[in-house]
Amino acid sequence: MTDAAALKREVCDAIDAMSAELLAVSHEIHSKPELAFHEHEAARILTAALDKANLPVTRAAFGLPTAYASSFGTRGPEVAILSEYDALPGIGHSCGHNIIATTGLGASLALAKLNGRLPGRVRYLGTPAEEQGGGKELMAQDGAFDGVDAAMMVHPAGVDLITMPCICISEVSVTYRGRSAHASAMPHMGLNALDALITAYQAIAQLRQHIKPTERVHGIIKKGGSAPNIVPDETSGLFYVRAANAEDLAPLKKRVQACFEAGALATGCTAEIKWAKADYLDLKTSMPIADAYEANARSLGRDFFPLSKMPAGSSGSTDMGNVSHRVPSIHPMIASAPPHVVIHNPEFAKWAASELGDKACLDGARALAMTAIDFMTDAAMREQAKADFAATADSSARSVAAAYDPNGATNIGGCGCM
Repeated sequence: MTDAAALKREVCDAIDAMSAELLAVSHEIHSKPELAFHEHEAARILTAALDKANLPVTRAAFGLPTAYASSFGTRGPEVAILSEYDALPGIGHSCGHNIIATTGLGASLALAKLNGRLPGRVRYLGTPAEEQGGGKELMAQDGAFDGVDAAMMVHPAGVDLITMPCICISEVSVTYRGRSAHASAMPHMGLNALDALITAYQAIAQLRQHIKPTERVHGIIKKGGSAPNIVPDETSGLFYVRAANAEDLAPLKKRVQACFEAGALATGCTAEIKWAKADYLDLKTSMPIADAYEANARSLGRDFFPLSKMPAGSSGSTDMGNVSHRVPSIHPMIASAPPHVVIHNPEFAKWAASELGDKACLDGARALAMTAIDFMTDAAMREQAKADFAATADSSARSVAAAYDPNGATNIGGCGCM
């Protein structure tokens, strides 16, 4: 029988030996932030590390130019380990995806060093476009998670959490087109596209008074016009619609759609409404695997913040939720900054390449690798994870079916965690 404790020590030692190389990867990705679907340099850096380790790698995997895949191991349960590496517009790696990239890489490289003693199989996936466009859902549609027994990744935060409080989200963009005219001399000749967008914005603001506490709608005006004395003939906005689950998200999307249509109807403008191709689903955490991750992280000196003490409403969204509706999954959070520093803030980007961020890279890689070993060697854990997942399989299947619209838009906004 495989000695899991000995294997855990070995992968941790391997990560210690690779620490300088791993942190160099983290810092290089951090210094060159790239937006969703355009992470060419990050993908190059990560796949080069796989080449150096003589691991097989498929570039442009599962239909996405900046995705990649590597598989190794010959028998036993298969665990998918995930890396993300896209950044945010204007504020770089303020979500710390350089850390996510490095933890996934480090855990996978360490497990590969077990060679024939690896008690399972690993599918290491580079997953682009978490902040925008739902890369994991697009990859899943192309078979990225077919046959996988479990999936795992770890996300930076200000505290260690066993899982991320997470709700569904859908992206939607709207473009109104009217007719320009001189705003003073002949306003009656114009159709005001800004009025259409403001009407829709105000309708959504009023809608927010009458939605559930678990639901959110928020948006921005991306284009409002060119000059005050010209009736705007084209305007655009970007909005996020969030709900606790796919069943609640669908009717809320219809209500928001009606607000956009009202703006066009009230002004005589036309409306081009584009919902994203992939919705982000709520996160179903596999607690047997999450408990193992927590134990492994605590063995490294990590202390976890109780989920029960998280502020009400502090939920974000991630396309890892879509994965969790397909296979038992975990998405814990690892402290990479002080508790008062929140992600999606420029201050967090500084911490993502700090000494505390570096520690998260290495501890996260160790904890993921050890948890993968636990899953591969503990039949009881696997059976419990499988049973828990099966108990909600029907609702998950419905959610997955509703999450993807092949006629929807892509690359229109950002859904990043928190």
